[in-house]
Amino acid sequence: MSLSSISIRSKILLGLVLVSIAASLSAVTAAGTASAHRNDESYLYLDVGENDLRGSVQMPYPDIRRVLGLELAGTADEVQDEIAINLELLQGYAGERTSIGASGLTWAVAFDSFSVLEDEDVSEDGLGYVILPFVVDLGGGEVPQLIELEFTPFLEEIPNRNNIGLISNYWEGGYIGGEANELAVFSSGSPTGVIDLSNASQWKNFRASVDLGVDHIRTGPDHIFFILVLLLPAVLVLVAGVWYPAPTFAGSLWRVFIVATMFTIAHSITFTLAGLDILPLPPAKLTETLIALSIAVAAVHNLKPIFGHREWAIAFAFGLFHGMGFAAFVDDLEISRTTQLVSLLGRNLGIEIGQVVIILLTLPALYILSRTRFFRPFFVVSTSLLAAISLVWVFERLFEEDLGINRFVDAVIVWPRSFVLCVIATAVVGVIYVWERRNGRLLPTGAPPADVEPSSRPELEVDEPVPAG
Repeated sequence: MSLSSISIRSKILLGLVLVSIAASLSAVTAAGTASAHRNDESYLYLDVGENDLRGSVQMPYPDIRRVLGLELAGTADEVQDEIAINLELLQGYAGERTSIGASGLTWAVAFDSFSVLEDEDVSEDGLGYVILPFVVDLGGGEVPQLIELEFTPFLEEIPNRNNIGLISNYWEGGYIGGEANELAVFSSGSPTGVIDLSNASQWKNFRASVDLGVDHIRTGPDHIFFILVLLLPAVLVLVAGVWYPAPTFAGSLWRVFIVATMFTIAHSITFTLAGLDILPLPPAKLTETLIALSIAVAAVHNLKPIFGHREWAIAFAFGLFHGMGFAAFVDDLEISRTTQLVSLLGRNLGIEIGQVVIILLTLPALYILSRTRFFRPFFVVSTSLLAAISLVWVFERLFEEDLGINRFVDAVIVWPRSFVLCVIATAVVGVIYVWERRNGRLLPTGAPPADVEPSSRPELEVDEPVPAG
């Protein structure tokens, strides 16, 4: 087939696809990676609530070896055992060099337990961080707008060292569960600093909460897969228990809109009630198991349509449990009810934005592919694969066993790789569509005429005919 023989519409389609691929690959190539820790700085993180202040001191392995004489090498268990044995030494060293207060007063800092940044084996000169969480005793008062800090681990013993002070959680300031820009830099010549919280606003809280909701969808494979398994039949119509390609893209988009709306309503109900402590959350083990099970149920419906065109009912029923899963990610910081409500609104909006992105990335390709003979095997294989993964998750979460499947799943959905894969898949689907159209092999859409038996035309069959709902 020569390029000149392709219709103008097909050329436009191919052109848009190629431009999308080029733009996507350029963006990915230009994007750099940022390291959360440099391994030659210690970090002071603060979690700020209305009447609660806590945080952690994070110190690098090389500096601990050099100054405190620990080995911090071997298997992950050996490293943690050595830290546990020397925990009092580490906490004492950090505590003597960490001062937090306000208006000339210094508050008591109580360290408790420890963790490590990465739980893995460490070589003799390997990198890593010991994390020492603490709670600040405010003496019953509120957190002031200006917090005075002194943070000097390793600054006196090692020349040219800098330490960093950051806020990891401060809802009204717009910092939620992630790395913030450095707010204070400490050196041997300037060991003190001040963090100003006076620029807090509910708008910053709202914007940060939207980002958190988007990120939760972007990094949550079970929620992504639930949306995908509901999208697969959206480009089809069910007639007498048989799937046929949908007649219009607008009709498919409307069905997706109904499904997404019902999912939104359901998870917003439980998400908000749980976030406001009105609805008690069931054990996380049960919630996460039911979320995984929801994918399997939706997959079974795809292969054997037991709900007719009522995918919205599946979305609503299991959306209630997904909402509890979202709520489980709410931090325990003590914040006001207003701040909590604004955060809930922002996270709900962020989740919806994440869902819309998934729909926009996948629905056009699914609709185009549904007109070809390749959709049937794709439909069955992809649905079966999603069902198999979800059942593995059910087993893992129910029996608390790690079968290692998340390593493979995370490798596929990690951003921006997932975006690139979607663009490439759309390009492949576009080429298939043009080829099939050129050779007159596109499948007819919609239900067959009344005088034509369904078995006499291409279709996506199911095991037993079920009347459409």
